[in-house]
Amino acid sequence: MAGDSRFPDVDTDGSEKSEEMEIVVNVGGVRQVFYGDNLNQYPETRLAELVNCLSGGYDSIFSLCDDYDPGKREFYFDRDPDAFKCIIDVYYFGEIHMKKGICPICFKNEMEFWKVDLKFLDDCCKAHLSEKKEELEEIARRVQLILDDLGVDASESRWKRCQKCIWKFLEKPESSYPARVIAVLSFLFILISSVVMCVGTIPDLQVVDAEGNRMEHPTLDSIETACIGWFTMEYVLRLISSPNKLHFALSFMNIVDVLAILPFYVSLTLTHLGAKLMELSNVQQAVQALRIMRIARIFKLARHSSGLQTLTYALKRSFKELGLLLMYLAVGIFVFSALGYTMEQSHPETLFKSIPQSFWWAIITMTTVGYGDIYPKTTLGKLNAAISFLCGVIAIALPIHPIINNFVRYYNKQRVLETAAKHELELMELNSAEGKATGSRNELEDFSREGKDGPFYSSRIKVSHSDTFIQLLSEEKHYRTRLQSCK
Repeated sequence: MAGDSRFPDVDTDGSEKSEEMEIVVNVGGVRQVFYGDNLNQYPETRLAELVNCLSGGYDSIFSLCDDYDPGKREFYFDRDPDAFKCIIDVYYFGEIHMKKGICPICFKNEMEFWKVDLKFLDDCCKAHLSEKKEELEEIARRVQLILDDLGVDASESRWKRCQKCIWKFLEKPESSYPARVIAVLSFLFILISSVVMCVGTIPDLQVVDAEGNRMEHPTLDSIETACIGWFTMEYVLRLISSPNKLHFALSFMNIVDVLAILPFYVSLTLTHLGAKLMELSNVQQAVQALRIMRIARIFKLARHSSGLQTLTYALKRSFKELGLLLMYLAVGIFVFSALGYTMEQSHPETLFKSIPQSFWWAIITMTTVGYGDIYPKTTLGKLNAAISFLCGVIAIALPIHPIINNFVRYYNKQRVLETAAKHELELMELNSAEGKATGSRNELEDFSREGKDGPFYSSRIKVSHSDTFIQLLSEEKHYRTRLQSCK
């Protein structure tokens, strides 16, 4: 049969039309029967090519399937049957929906194998596929960053290696124990600086200068100077060791670092040189305004807190919900403030002098604060206040649940990505060990063939190895990893 280019059961005269042909496809043990008129709706797909491949012989058939039974006219494929059941929907419904529990990346690979265009995949499934692609890219990025930190390029200059060492030392606390100590010290300096800023405003701890003005205690001022010195040294070292200076300077957290440091030096400059250029009172006012900017250093805590970073990302992803919240409140504030102003005009001692002034009352009422400086005195005004209070509670509560969901989803996602990146590194280490073991086994086998006691020596030496290899990103020979098997 190997020498026969055509199968005996195939009508080479074409009397059997492809539209009426019935073929059987066996995918992973699951048999499916198809008719040519259905498959030929999409002639570029693999199943449609099966209809016309019988007259092409072995080469044509086995280029499309893994095996073929000419008696049953059954094509065999060693593919995922669950994904195949979803993909064949395109021949009947014109679209494809991916079932839950199927890896989106593997499903995409199955669609490519069956030569079905991704445009037939439903939009909801495309969104799921895009999300998984982003996750895999993030895992690959994290793994590559860790490998870059572990790897040492001998061709680099000593200065480049020193830069990498400083950058890893200051930016990646997980890289070593001393790096963790530096991160903890930086965190403590931020806390101490924030506490000193608050304690310095207590009148009992302030001192009076020669002109009778209150100023911070010299001890607190010395502590503040030491903290600023630490922040300055840390920022300069990170800037020098940064691989991309422009990206570093424009990063949000680094801009926060500059805003936390800059007021100290500007105040110092104005204190010593500003008196010659402007009046002393103006200098003091400028210094006080700059000292307020020291509150920016509290945002430095986000660099050392994954929880704050997660909260920031959740709020960023919740702009739509926050916009709805502000819109609800804005409409309610305008409506209830106008109603409150109108209803309170009949009272001789009304506190609602104008609608813009009533905005303040509506804001503190709808947000359930209620300072009590402005309140209604008429019955209708009190009824309006009660309704505005209830509407404010509902308006605030509605968008909270999606914001919490975004926070929990991102937090869990980050933990999964971190675990997956560590797992990838473990698999790479395992492959590295197995590769060395395999290399040693090959060397020992060569030695056994060349040595005196070759057969006996070869039979006694057993080195464990596996047929499944994990790719090392730095090697030229590529083996498939769990990460790449999903791509």
